[in-house]
Amino acid sequence: MKIAVDAMGGDNAPKAIIDGVLKARDAFSDLEFLVYGDKAQVEPLIDDFQRIELIHASEKITGDDEPVRAIRRKKDSSMVLAAQAVKKGDAQAVFSAGNTGALLAAGLFIVGRMQGIERPGLLSTLPTMDEKALGFDMLDLGANAENRAEHLHQYGILGALYAQQVRKIDQPRVALLNNGTEATKGNDVTKEAYQLLAADKRLHFIGNLEARELMSSKADVVVSDGFTGNAVLKTIEGTAGAIVDYLKTAIYDGGSRAKVGAVLLKPVLSQLKERMDYSAYGGAVLIGLKAPVVKTHGSTNAEGVYSTIRQIRQMLAANLIGNLTHTLEAVEDEPSK
Repeated sequence: MKIAVDAMGGDNAPKAIIDGVLKARDAFSDLEFLVYGDKAQVEPLIDDFQRIELIHASEKITGDDEPVRAIRRKKDSSMVLAAQAVKKGDAQAVFSAGNTGALLAAGLFIVGRMQGIERPGLLSTLPTMDEKALGFDMLDLGANAENRAEHLHQYGILGALYAQQVRKIDQPRVALLNNGTEATKGNDVTKEAYQLLAADKRLHFIGNLEARELMSSKADVVVSDGFTGNAVLKTIEGTAGAIVDYLKTAIYDGGSRAKVGAVLLKPVLSQLKERMDYSAYGGAVLIGLKAPVVKTHGSTNAEGVYSTIRQIRQMLAANLIGNLTHTLEAVEDEPSK
């Protein structure tokens, strides 16, 4: 299994990217890497090139670049070259921590959509409060500002198969994010999407789910339009960060008793922090393309890079793209009953 890596994307590139790649290389003997980046910066970071090939890229796409324009103009950037490697068959997946919009554009314009998929969605696995649960997959998280009901139906299929193949959930529960649990709730798009999802006997559709129940372990896959999904994701991230900041402030300002209490609660707080660390689940997958295109957070560290590469390995080992193709062909040939 060979992964094309954009070594120059992200706030901590290239060191965090390379450190994560080296850890994954050492952990998984069946992985090889095509690493694209500035040789002068990247080469000194690699002391052992076993199963790693470094290819020089004279350009890089920054967070300030306009996505589509950058993909079209910066042909020798590390991100474009990594996507081109997949298109040519030199690698089976693309990994980047760089500009999200540019990676989405590279996925669409270079790697290409799967047949039958109109709008690939951005999928990520998010944590739940139940420590026994495996988290939940949510899509679309921002690849599309608007969606039709047919797109949300496809997201249900894509998300369910991802949960089955990659996360090993036998019969994933699929829910539609809405402003109420009743089938009549929502706008015209969500009402129609509800009917499509409910009629598809291939899916274990459990109905509508309100945003307040997202982290309650009630669903394994949550379907949403991209605008709403992205807003919800950022709300979860912002709320989690605000709670942590509030706890720190309360402890520092609470005097000696608060500090003693914090010391006693430290193991519990550490467990909670680990449970809520979504980077441990891997990166965000642009699902619906001809190959895995996976984005991790721009501020990720080596551990986050490693987790995302582990996730990509699981996708490749499960032949996710082949199984998605087979399932979508079956959907087209045999309409839902």
